[in-house]
Amino acid sequence: MLFYLAGITPWNYFSTCLTKTSSTFVANAGIFGKVYFPRLVTPLSIVISNLIQFAIQFLLFFAFLGWFAWKGAAVHPDWAKVLLLTPILLGIMAFLGLGTGIIISSLTTKYRDFTFLVAFGVQLAMYATPVIYPVSMVPEKYAFWLNLNPMSPVIESFRAIFLGGAIPWQGLGISAAITAVLLFLGIVMFKKVERTFMDTV
Repeated sequence: MLFYLAGITPWNYFSTCLTKTSSTFVANAGIFGKVYFPRLVTPLSIVISNLIQFAIQFLLFFAFLGWFAWKGAAVHPDWAKVLLLTPILLGIMAFLGLGTGIIISSLTTKYRDFTFLVAFGVQLAMYATPVIYPVSMVPEKYAFWLNLNPMSPVIESFRAIFLGGAIPWQGLGISAAITAVLLFLGIVMFKKVERTFMDTV
């Protein structure tokens, strides 16, 4: 149960950020067309407000962690790494969801049907991420491709700091680099599309 919660808790935050920011232009076309304000505030507010949902799920996970630890389960939280890495992991998830979401949002101004593929794509992506299974179960020939998924080392690190295990530092660095690239591309596309999106939405 703890293994599953340690995977689904960060995944839910990332997937919610992605799906909600991916409809920024379409969902807020009425407001954007009447009042001018920095459009990037809208997806940023979604990412920040989703922290409340994450906090509730995190507290639930933390409560079960305490319960199982009290019962003598073999869980070994590294509290120094918890304090150090939890904000970093949360930042990677937030910016990865934001970057990917605003890229999709920029595309949906012209390709409206793309919106319907997002929810289905996120569900498929969960099975390409070690949310409900460990990386050790994946055959070695596929492990390389799994590790290219930027959410894989994030979830593995989240499990490691709370349940015990090795942190995939190299994978975490690659994940942070991919997140930075996607966020940069997303902001560039978002800024470009926001000038003319009212003509296509």
